[in-house]
Amino acid sequence: MSVGVHAPHVDDQRVGASLRAIRTRRRLRQSDASAAAGIPRGVAIRIEAGRLDRVRFGDIRRYAASLGARFDGHVLWQADLDRMLNRGHARMHEAMSRWLAAVGGWLAIPEVSFALGRERGVIDVIAWHAATRTLLVIELKTRIVDINALMATMDIRGRVARRIALDRGWDPLAIGLWVVVAPARTNARLLAEHATVLRAKFPGDGRTMRRWLAKPGGSVAALSFMPQVRLGDLGRDVTTPRRIRRTRPSVNAGPAADRVARPPRIGVTFGD
Repeated sequence: MSVGVHAPHVDDQRVGASLRAIRTRRRLRQSDASAAAGIPRGVAIRIEAGRLDRVRFGDIRRYAASLGARFDGHVLWQADLDRMLNRGHARMHEAMSRWLAAVGGWLAIPEVSFALGRERGVIDVIAWHAATRTLLVIELKTRIVDINALMATMDIRGRVARRIALDRGWDPLAIGLWVVVAPARTNARLLAEHATVLRAKFPGDGRTMRRWLAKPGGSVAALSFMPQVRLGDLGRDVTTPRRIRRTRPSVNAGPAADRVARPPRIGVTFGD
């Protein structure tokens, strides 16, 4: 399986996503993979985020090698990389479609591409509520890598949403933006670390969206975990990478039954 990179049509984001997916499949921490490659973790972060313009090819090659892969202008691995990258995202699409259907009143259209001037991309889900003339733009994230990139992406989605709606014959009175995150522990930790800035950007949470979707009124910007979806429903690509070193149990740990890891509920990190 190969993923094209730094050819006439560069796809840096895909290279980063490929290497991140391989590392996750091998259940390695980013710090361990970067140490094995002999590169700073900051370089590994840029590689996995797809910010390759300031990364040397040699560093990408060493990072790929540390994961058992090979980078030679392409990311090469023995498994079906496309299938691995897309499986979790496709399952989120299916879960979101079922959830919107259960709410009722929404027409959901997946994978809506746009090219408006310099703004180009694909919106995961566009949902239209005809009774209230409300448009909802949904971004599905199996893994959060770059908080700044996420916020910039949603700014673009907000700018092009009305034009996309008008092209489909819809004239929205209100537009909502919703970032929906897979309920993985690594996502929960990262979002908790940036809770202040994210809540300023996306004040709504899971409870907000449940009320708003049932009775849309005005614009909304929200971020929450996937509604009614547990880790096992999304496949192994949201499994938390293992730690290489063993950790000692806390002296304050409760009974074994209380220590079993449970997937977070929608919005648990953000006070849902």
